[in-house]
Amino acid sequence: MLENVDLSLVDWSRGQFALTAMYHWLFVPLTLGLSFLMAIMESIYVRTGDPRWKKLTKFWMTLFGINFAIGVATGIILEFEFGTNWSQYSWFVGDIFGAPLAVEGIMAFFMESTFIAVMFFGWNKVSKKFHLVSTWLVAVGANLSALWILVANAWMQSPVGTQFNPDAARNEMINFWEVLFSPVAINKFLHTISSGFVLASIFVVGISAWFLLKNRETWFAKRSILIASVFGLLTSVFVVFTGDTSTRQIVHLQPMKFAAIEGLYKGQEGAGLVAFGFMSSSSSDPDDENIKDFHFTIEIPNLLSYMAYGSWDAFVPGITDLVNGNPEQGIMAASEKIERGKIVISDLRAMKDAKKNQDLAAYESYKAKFYDPQYKEDYFRYFGYGYLNDVNSLIPNVPLTFYSFHVMVGLGFYFILFFFLALLFLYRDVLVKRKWFLKLALFTLPLPYIAGQTGWIVAEVGRQPWVIQDLMPAVAAVSNIDASAVQVTFWLFALVFTALAIAEVSIMVKQIKIGPKEEGGK
Repeated sequence: MLENVDLSLVDWSRGQFALTAMYHWLFVPLTLGLSFLMAIMESIYVRTGDPRWKKLTKFWMTLFGINFAIGVATGIILEFEFGTNWSQYSWFVGDIFGAPLAVEGIMAFFMESTFIAVMFFGWNKVSKKFHLVSTWLVAVGANLSALWILVANAWMQSPVGTQFNPDAARNEMINFWEVLFSPVAINKFLHTISSGFVLASIFVVGISAWFLLKNRETWFAKRSILIASVFGLLTSVFVVFTGDTSTRQIVHLQPMKFAAIEGLYKGQEGAGLVAFGFMSSSSSDPDDENIKDFHFTIEIPNLLSYMAYGSWDAFVPGITDLVNGNPEQGIMAASEKIERGKIVISDLRAMKDAKKNQDLAAYESYKAKFYDPQYKEDYFRYFGYGYLNDVNSLIPNVPLTFYSFHVMVGLGFYFILFFFLALLFLYRDVLVKRKWFLKLALFTLPLPYIAGQTGWIVAEVGRQPWVIQDLMPAVAAVSNIDASAVQVTFWLFALVFTALAIAEVSIMVKQIKIGPKEEGGK
């Protein structure tokens, strides 16, 4: 169907977008979480009047500002790439995808930008309460910015509230509220921002642990660890809850992704949950090179079936079931879906030709199909498959998805234990004596960043080849440009983003070594 598409262009465009998104996500979660931690700390300052809480708040606010500035720069580039590298996608869903981005820019970004000036420069210029309100509004604005982006991403994972317009060959929004409040959007937003809260909490604990190891700013460090650990423990438990909900949604909406994260190639009744395992790099089936096996696993019997469908004996489809079909379980073969998708594309072209040739009867006949509920159910739902020619292209990178998912989950449970220990040692007033834990806190600093990146790998790599689930694969979404142009900008962005990341770390390290300043800059 798309014989002339340069597959290297698709790969480089995906690579560039992944590069930009992953660098952007190095900065965003700290902004999301640190904004609320600052607001909580300043609330305590306003309530108690203790100037030490003001000093504490201003220190974390300085680190927030450094991170926020660089995060904005990478985010702007990310949005531009939709127009430069993915113009076909932008045309196809601009009516849906553009709405959340517009709301994000008008509402959240402006609110955030307006009050951030008051937050940084309004100390001793506005009342305590007004300054506190400004800090809270910055926190709310930052997280509202994330809301609209995540709503757009959730729609790509599970498109709802829209209708295909055959005349324009575009998807158009018919129910904004269904897009905004879809279960996938709500859960994705809650899971993503709470993971940012966990990251920021570990960031605060880790930096504060460094001060304790250096025997500096003991009161400041202990209070920071207390606030961050309570906040982090609550949100880390919530992350596990929303993560479980997200996985249950994937079972029904993206079964191929679910099979990939569990490394399940052959469907099973009473499928066990692989808690830990090493996947083989070669095929374990001479008749099917796609099937891989495990060298070693720790598996909990029947648990996957129960978690997925609420029954210990439920059938969980594997990758081969989804590719080859399983009539006994009511699973259609991918080849059949591709054929049905090609029929839809053929009908769309025939409708366009009839209109061009002024054959109104044929035009109306073809157009009516796209509004027929039975046609939508039997054919149009597989529209995106019509752009594919190989059923194996529907299989994502299983090892990468599997390992990323299990690393993310393992770290999630580790963070709960980490915050619990921090609070336990604070309660017993032995935290300063537990040097091993303070060093562990420093070692833990990069781990939530790894958890966040692996989470996005699961979300995005696991749904390949789809840009929009079942509606548009990457080969149909890419811009008609030369692959060399994308290669040049890829390496340019890689250089710039790496320089920005190094600059942020350097500036932050310098600021942390300076430490919290007394009022008046002393």
